[in-house]
Amino acid sequence: MTTTLAPPRPQASEEDLRALALRHGLTVSGARPSLPAYVRQLWSRRDFIAAFATARLTAQYSQARLGQVWQVMTPLLNAAVYYAIFGVLMNAKHGVPDYVPFLITGIFVWTFTSDTVMAGTRAISGNLGLVRALHFPRASLPISLALQQLQQLLLSLAALVVILFSFGEFPTWSWLLAVPALACQALFNTGVALVLARLAARTPDISQLMPFVLRTWMYASGAMWSIQNLASGGRFPHGVVLALQCNPAAVYIDLMRFALIRSHTAAQLPPHVWGLAAGWALLAFGGGFIWFWKAEETYGRG
Repeated sequence: MTTTLAPPRPQASEEDLRALALRHGLTVSGARPSLPAYVRQLWSRRDFIAAFATARLTAQYSQARLGQVWQVMTPLLNAAVYYAIFGVLMNAKHGVPDYVPFLITGIFVWTFTSDTVMAGTRAISGNLGLVRALHFPRASLPISLALQQLQQLLLSLAALVVILFSFGEFPTWSWLLAVPALACQALFNTGVALVLARLAARTPDISQLMPFVLRTWMYASGAMWSIQNLASGGRFPHGVVLALQCNPAAVYIDLMRFALIRSHTAAQLPPHVWGLAAGWALLAFGGGFIWFWKAEETYGRG
């Protein structure tokens, strides 16, 4: 008795399998949605973004005895060190009226940008367990970390106000300008955090490089010294001075000083300063958001 073997079935091609999956409603796991759909997904998770930011802020200093006091103490201690180095030893306070409010405001505003950028480098790489376990728009992470830094800044502003009172700076109508200035800065910071979140997700070494980049950026932003005095000294070409004035961190620092310190007048601001502030914010946030979204399906893989 002979047994006839059935001919082997031809293997289904990749195109056939794709058609079969589509016919039964299957989609690619982790596929990037369209940009409008992605924005809607983020908006639907706004409660998670806010709760995640608040939880991270609460836990940040939970192991320290002074707890949340360090949110205020850190920029104040930095300002004390910079005052000793730049204000006293290097005499950067020469020609700068109200140097202590000038310095404190610059340090608080710069710290907001610096901490947000550093948080962005760890947004994906520091939450890989969450990224690999759950499906959600990955931009939730850098946005929530940027929101955490904004919350921290708002808490720290109470100390800044007390210092301003101590040096004779009291509320005027110009203080209201701090609100749009901080809004523009928050958008700019979030955009940069989104860019670095994507870069650091593929190249974690970026988080080791960023402290050196940020330190250089801080010195170029006039947080401890006056760019206007540099311009009036005539030691540098006009193009160099203009580039320093248009540096986004310097723009937001100058706007906050203009809003809060009476001696920091409009004459010390770069031309079209509000246009620069809004332009940097829209460029960084819009460009950073789209660039981050384009790599949505790659986060947590590899």
